[in-house]
Parts: sequence; C-alpha cells; structure tokens
Amino acid sequence: MPASRAFAKVLIRAALAGIAGAVLAAAPAVPANAPIAIDVDLREAPRSLVHAKLLIPASPGPLTLVYPKWIPGEHGPSGPIRDLAGVRFRAGGADLAWQRDAVDMYAFHLEVPAGADAVEAAVDYLAPVVAANFTAGRSTTAALAVLSWNTVALYPEGASPEQLWFAPSVILPDGWRYGTALEGATESGGTVRFAPVSLVRLIDSPLVASANFTRVELPGSDRPHAIDVVADSPGALTLPPGFAEAYARLVAEAGALFGARHYRHYDWLLTLSDNVEHFGLEHHESSDNRLGERTLLEEPWRKALASLLAHEYVHSWNGKYRRPAGLVRDDYQQPFDTWLLWVYEGLTQYLRELLPARAGLWDPEYGRERLALLAANLEYQGGRRWRPLSDTAAAAQVLFGVPSFWRSWRRGADFYDESVLIWMEVDAKLRAGSKGSKSLDDFCRAFYGGTENGPEVKPYTFDDVVAALGAVGAGDWKALLVEHLRSKSEHAPLSGLEAAGWKLVFDDKPNAALTDRLAIIGGRDLSYSLGIDVDKEGVVGDVRVGSAADQAGVAPGAKLVAIDGLAWSADRLTDAVASSAQRQEPIELLVQQGELFRTHRLDYHGGARYPHLVRAAGADLLTAMQAPRVRPAGAGRPGSRER
Repeated sequence: MPASRAFAKVLIRAALAGIAGAVLAAAPAVPANAPIAIDVDLREAPRSLVHAKLLIPASPGPLTLVYPKWIPGEHGPSGPIRDLAGVRFRAGGADLAWQRDAVDMYAFHLEVPAGADAVEAAVDYLAPVVAANFTAGRSTTAALAVLSWNTVALYPEGASPEQLWFAPSVILPDGWRYGTALEGATESGGTVRFAPVSLVRLIDSPLVASANFTRVELPGSDRPHAIDVVADSPGALTLPPGFAEAYARLVAEAGALFGARHYRHYDWLLTLSDNVEHFGLEHHESSDNRLGERTLLEEPWRKALASLLAHEYVHSWNGKYRRPAGLVRDDYQQPFDTWLLWVYEGLTQYLRELLPARAGLWDPEYGRERLALLAANLEYQGGRRWRPLSDTAAAAQVLFGVPSFWRSWRRGADFYDESVLIWMEVDAKLRAGSKGSKSLDDFCRAFYGGTENGPEVKPYTFDDVVAALGAVGAGDWKALLVEHLRSKSEHAPLSGLEAAGWKLVFDDKPNAALTDRLAIIGGRDLSYSLGIDVDKEGVVGDVRVGSAADQAGVAPGAKLVAIDGLAWSADRLTDAVASSAQRQEPIELLVQQGELFRTHRLDYHGGARYPHLVRAAGADLLTAMQAPRVRPAGAGRPGSRER
C-alpha cells in the first residue's frame, strides 16, 4: 500500500474512534472540497435502463475509479457490477482508454491527460428483470423505480467516502413524483437537484419515484416522519383507516425505548409491487421497504408491513448509529466481518416482535403466534447439528438468498430469528433478576440512546455488548451468549420463551401467523407433520431431515402429482395430513422429478400439527415485554412519554 494511502487510512480510523480534530486526507488525484456531480436519468427506467453521468474532479496522471462493492446493510460484496454497461470516460474533449483491474473487477484504471481537471464518466445500469439479492435485484417496473445510488456511482480509489462529496440530481419520467431523505431539492426543466452530500450519505439515501405516489406524514413527533409510497397502480395507494396515527404510535414507542433519535427526519420509502424484490434495507434517515402491490388493501399484508417497517426503523439505532466494528470500513471495497450480526440483526428482529404490539399494530395474541411460528421453525432446523448460530452470522455473505431446497439442513441467515430467542432470554433474566425494575429496554436506552447529533456511527465490539449488559444487571452474560452462539444442540434455545413464562406446543389448530404467511405466498407448510412445504404449484421446497418425508425419500424440487391416488391439490394434501391420525395406511404421494415419476409412502399418523404458545410456570414476562411504554393521551396509568 502506498504511504499516502496508508496514512489516510490511519486518519480515517482515528476519526471513527472519535478523536477530535482529525483531518482526513483526500486521495492525491482529487482536489479537496470539489464535489463529484452525479446526474441520473430515470426516463427509461420503465424499460429497465438507467443512465448516469458523473463529472469527477481529477489531476493529470494515473487514476483508478472504483464501483462500490461491499454495500452496508446487505452484509456482502453485493454491488451489482455485472449490470454496469456502456462505461465511457472522457477528459479534455477526448475519449480515454480504460482497463479493468485484472484481479479486482470493481476497479477501472485510466490516465488523466495533461491540462485536464476532471473526468467525465457515463454509465448505464441494466436494471435486473430477474430475482437477485437486495438492491441488485428487481428495482424498476413500467410504473415505478427505486434508485440506489451505489448502482451508478464511481469514486476515486483511496478516497474516504465520508470526505468525498457528491452533487446529485435526477431526471424523472413525466408526471412522476419522488420520495427520498436527501435534502435541499430544487426542480428546473424536469431535473431535480439535491444539496451536495458525502458519498456515505448519498448511498445511504435511496430514492423512490412513480406517477402513483403518496406521502403520508405522521403526526405528533418532535421532528418529521413520513411514509413515501409508490405503487404499480393508483388503487394500491388506498390507505386503511388510522394508518398515519398507527405508525405515529410506532415512532412514539421507539422514542420511549431508545430515549434519543439519531436522525433529523425519517422517511420510510415503501414500494408496493409484485414485480420487484421484496425486502427491507436500512438507512440512517430512511429505509427501502418493498412488499406486494396489495399490501395496504389486505390484512395479512398489512401485518407483514408492520413487521417490516418496525425492523428497518429500529436499524436507525441498531445498525446505523451503533454498528459492529467489523462493519465499519474505510471505503466500500473492503470486506466486512459479519460475526456480530446476531446483535445487529438479531436484536433488531427481537424488537421487531415487540414494537408493533406495543404500538397496537397487532395484538399481543398475534405477536405470540408469530413467536410460536419462529420458535417452531428453529426447533425443526436440523442443520443446527453441524452449524452453530455464530457461523450463520460469520458466513452471512454466502447465506443470503440461499435456495429453499434443504434449507433446514443447510441453515440460512438464522442469526435473525434464532437471536430473537436469545435476546428474549436476556430480557427475561434482566427482569427476573431485578424483580421487574430492569429490562432489555434499559440496555437499549443506555447502548443506543446517547446524544442526538444527527446521523453518526459509533462502533462496538462483543466486549462492549457484554459490559453494557453487565451495567444493567448482574449475570455472566458472556458465558450465556457464547453458549448459545457456539451450541450444536439438536433443539432450539427455547429457554428464553420458558423464562418469559410461555412454552411451545403443537396442536391441530392453525397458527394465525402461518395462515397469514400462506395467504401471501400460497402453498402449504407441513413442516411439523410430514416435514415438507410446497408452493402453490405443488413443488416441494424444503424437506426436513428426519421427517416422514425425508425417510420416504421425497426430494426437494419434486412436483406433487397425486395424493392417495387423487390429483394433487393443496386442500387434498392438508386433508390427508389431518386424517392421518385415524388411518393405518401411509400417505401416498406421486411426484414428478424431471422426466421421472415416483411414488413415496409416508408413514405418518400424527394428524395436523401447528405451533402455539401456552402459559408455563412462572411470571408472565412476555406480556410485560409487549406492553406499551407510551401513555395514551388522557390515560391515567403510568408510562413513558415519547421523545
């Protein structure tokens, strides 16, 4: 590494450590304080084509430009370089030759000619029309677009993204409106220009746009909060009664939980389409949330929306403000260390299960059904026998987007859901040890509260987490966490549920959360009986190791053709399972695998099995965990007020 770059990296690390007065060195070829102009044209986004031009100040000599590779929140090298096309560079009125680095596919080498003070770059982003992970997936339709600035950005190698400024603008199709956390917008001649921001802030501030757009401003807070909605159809924008007030309660409950806000304003960017990737991605002052077109119109989708918006909102504190040190890097080209994702994502997932109940977005019973489904899925996760939870976090970059086939044996990003049970146990132990005077809420306020300085990053380590828990309540927190993280137990860590006063049981009554999930995705989930799930076409997804389906030789990807000699239907499959307890003969499945047809006889007689929570011994701490922290207007009971 050249000495100048090494020195710059030392200074960057000093700044991240909070050393006042540290001055970050700019890359030698880039003049200080000269913003890079980045102009994006979305007029052809409806046909999956995005154009961008950049004007990059530069000095004569060698210059390497890089494309962001490791994208915050995506936890991997997911920058979609393969979809970058039409790359052209000019300077001094002439085209410049360029060469991709022989090892790093994200780097472009060129020579800035004498007399030139800038390089013009032009790129096209071929917006995907097939599924892929996160922002590298489908982000445009004929009616809308989600612009993630990293997909069209280039910047000088070695420059600090915190110190490198961009002046962004966007051209929208006629009649389209937009939502973003970027500030200082001015419109002229069909172009929207925003105030210059650092590259970090730019990549942290996506934009949604459509002719079908509405902005829902939430009442009652000390700073602006809004949900900016774009959709494939005007009808999809129909808001349910009390929508703004309901999410204002979520804002209030989060304020009561953390005690401070590390943003100046917050926008949930909500894309409603069946033709984009469905996910959420956190940012400091906004989040990129994508669900089906009928999300606002149908109750199962609305409950899923509450879960998604709560999760991404919590990330403004846990993931953006406080971030594992292994996820804080000098630029977007360096690999992440994702081991602490069981805090970053896992604790966020736990709070996602509490805040909607506290805000009244779903009732406590529905919250328990969700927790029962989560716990049951983990209890039937056979891959725990060989892969500990910690490895799912360390290997996150290769586990996102894994196929459903053999999912329970492979294990995927289980640091999300399994960590819910761990953090519930921590919460329960804090409550029990203090006789109710302390809880994980106190940890959240101490660890994620702090001073309101707007968007900033405060890194942490495992030892920091352990110390912060110890400051709230006595206990060997390190031993508890390490035990769960390294365990290869056959069973899920259900001790957290039991410590909260509840236990997991199975009966023949459908689980409400599973019913809603299947209403959205279709198919049937018989994981806890036959050991398979099937999609709406009858194709087998996962086969649980050790289940009746596994023992009978059913393969993932097989398509059900008949059940007990009758043509396949989802209802017939469900009926066969329900009646299995009253019959002696096996359930017979005729399946097709490619050109081959096979018959499998499943020796199962347990009837329908669905997960639920029932009260166990001890105090009911779960209900206390779900209880609101904000006193409603006019109420007489004690409680916290929103910040």
